[in-house]
Amino acid sequence: MAKEKREGIPNSEASRVIPRGKLLIIGGKEDKGAKASEGTIHNINFVDEQIMKRFVQELKGENPLIVIIPTASQIPEESAGDYVEVFRGLGITNIEVADVRTRQEANKPEYIELINKADGIMFTGGDQLRLTAIFGGTQMLMAMKEAYAFRDILIAGTSAGATAMSTPMIYEGESQGGYIKGDVRMTTGLEFLKNVGIDTHFLKRGRIVRLTQAICTNPECIGIGLEEDTAILVTNGGNVEVVGNGLVTIVDGMEMTETNIYNIGNGEPFTAKGLKVHMLGDKEEYFVPSYKRFQLQ
Repeated sequence: MAKEKREGIPNSEASRVIPRGKLLIIGGKEDKGAKASEGTIHNINFVDEQIMKRFVQELKGENPLIVIIPTASQIPEESAGDYVEVFRGLGITNIEVADVRTRQEANKPEYIELINKADGIMFTGGDQLRLTAIFGGTQMLMAMKEAYAFRDILIAGTSAGATAMSTPMIYEGESQGGYIKGDVRMTTGLEFLKNVGIDTHFLKRGRIVRLTQAICTNPECIGIGLEEDTAILVTNGGNVEVVGNGLVTIVDGMEMTETNIYNIGNGEPFTAKGLKVHMLGDKEEYFVPSYKRFQLQ
């Protein structure tokens, strides 16, 4: 099936439409069948390869092309190879790897053409700061944002690849667990999902406090914590469906009544009152209230 191609569309214009594409944002360690991590699954209703199967189900076209981007990983060939194996096991034969390691490579015409042809994109785990530093402002990222805005594409990311999907983006946290002001460091993510902060490996690594600090400093944003082997499928830019064997935690600070985060010094514990917290399991739905719906003029 021929892909719709739109030339010269400003990146800002792509951000003002209700996206035609979908996002699959994964909390890490998603079950891959034979490669599943031992000791991480405790759900008696466990479904094997649930997230990866959903990825494949959401693809459009008769012979869909998946582009795997292992840029976040320090072992990109191995990381990409794992997903090639999984997708082949699920019946996908049209797979390409965009092994982008520099900003120069992120502007190469052959990689941009891959994005223009892709039906699905998969960002692997690793270091989210590598993703933003390498892709930010590049032609490849612009092509991905245009595809997400104007085509029926599925863009997925796991672990670091998930955290980088949003803005603001947490890229580092100190060992205090996030309750000390200054422990949590943030920057701008890839901005597929705006006014939302994503954190991964959420319950396994006890990250609710660091996500709360992120929301206290950005209370118009929604914090979404994804447990391992758990994902959210985002449609229409803000409709969320939980997919997977764990829990999704929502931290909503929009109606927060009090915080002292702006009044204390680095190294002091912060206060937050009046937060809303939601816990969502498989198939539960949520609407991101911060999403602003704009139509093209």
